[in-house]
Amino acid sequence: MVRAQFVPVTWITVTEPIVRDAELPTLAPRPQIMGMPVTLRRYTIDELDEFPPDGNRYELLDGVLFVSPAPGLEHGIVVFALGAIFREFLLAEPGTFVAGPGVVELRPSLRMEPDLLIGRLGPGPGSGWDRVSERWLAIEVSGAGSRIYDRDYKRDGYLAVGVREVWRVELETRKVFRRPAGHGELEAGNELAWRSPASGRELVIRVADLFEGLPT
Repeated sequence: MVRAQFVPVTWITVTEPIVRDAELPTLAPRPQIMGMPVTLRRYTIDELDEFPPDGNRYELLDGVLFVSPAPGLEHGIVVFALGAIFREFLLAEPGTFVAGPGVVELRPSLRMEPDLLIGRLGPGPGSGWDRVSERWLAIEVSGAGSRIYDRDYKRDGYLAVGVREVWRVELETRKVFRRPAGHGELEAGNELAWRSPASGRELVIRVADLFEGLPT
């Protein structure tokens, strides 16, 4: 078992990430991965690739466009800390990767970008996300504006396309929730334990350490 070590960070200012202009119908039926009213404009990944870069994050769930701004400082620090923990843990396992943000897509109309994506690369040469053979864990760090989007939409979308487990780290409540494929979502206790599907090695993370030094 490997127990993660966390170095606290002192904060000066904090910018809370907010989801703006996201199409989030609260009473939409859900017949597919992301059921939405058929009257909504549907996009494809090819159309998304033609959008000019403007600093926002554009994602598609069943063709419905979700737009969120660049994340804030508090979000970035927690994502970086988690990424560093997983990278150090997986250095001993060739062929694994830790990417932030990651990309999970299913053409023609699903592309999501988890804050962290952890998994295994397939054999042989090549580049890009097509090389990913196994998606073990997707992590979303959610502010007040993105919590519902991450919980009610993206989480189930990841699981539907084969991600084995999803974590949601809530900045506002200082809580972590995990949902393995085939199970309901559970709130983590004082510690998060994750086992590598490749080696069986276990990583233990203290939940409180992820929020150490952040403003109350």
